[in-house]
Amino acid sequence: MASLILKPSHMRCIVRTCKCLNLQWTKNRFCSERSYATDGDSSRVPKIYTKTGDKGFSSTFTGERRPKEDHVFEALGTTDELSSAIGLAREFCIDKGHSFTHQLDKIQCVLQDVGSNIATPRSSARESHIKKTKFGTQPVADLENWIDEFTEELPALANFILPSGGKSSAALHMARTVCRRAERRLSDYLFTVARYAAMKEGNEEKIYKRPE
Repeated sequence: MASLILKPSHMRCIVRTCKCLNLQWTKNRFCSERSYATDGDSSRVPKIYTKTGDKGFSSTFTGERRPKEDHVFEALGTTDELSSAIGLAREFCIDKGHSFTHQLDKIQCVLQDVGSNIATPRSSARESHIKKTKFGTQPVADLENWIDEFTEELPALANFILPSGGKSSAALHMARTVCRRAERRLSDYLFTVARYAAMKEGNEEKIYKRPE
């Protein structure tokens, strides 16, 4: 997943919201700008909307204001979309009792960190910003290990397969297609674990056949 933040061209492919930013940003940026509803109650309840983006601009973690169509927010959106797709697939996998759902949990957490990193443009970042949002290469090593473990149990892939194999597998394939706009190592994992889910559930994967 490190390639996502190293290649600006990949960042342009990833979608729109700042909801995946870390808690520190939420405290520093949003809380000071949020509207609060009192309605006669002494307790102040924060509203989900801030109105700070109504004029077409939004803030990065560094406080820089950029147009909402900026590639940073586009990238944040696809990261958020990918995490949501994985979350949906995870629910199907939990229903089937799959043992790998903790891996999906970890991936979603890493994507949260990826979002924080994307929202920290180097052009306006201070050392403190970079320190709070950096992460190492261990997630990539984890993906490779998981792929190898699943591959050892899977039958050899002799044909092109179509997204299929039950709800768990199909949902993982859907997450894979979102991921292809962002990062390829993770998409390899999602492809492999989709096949693994189909195998464990005893579902047949549809094989591509050239139409006559």
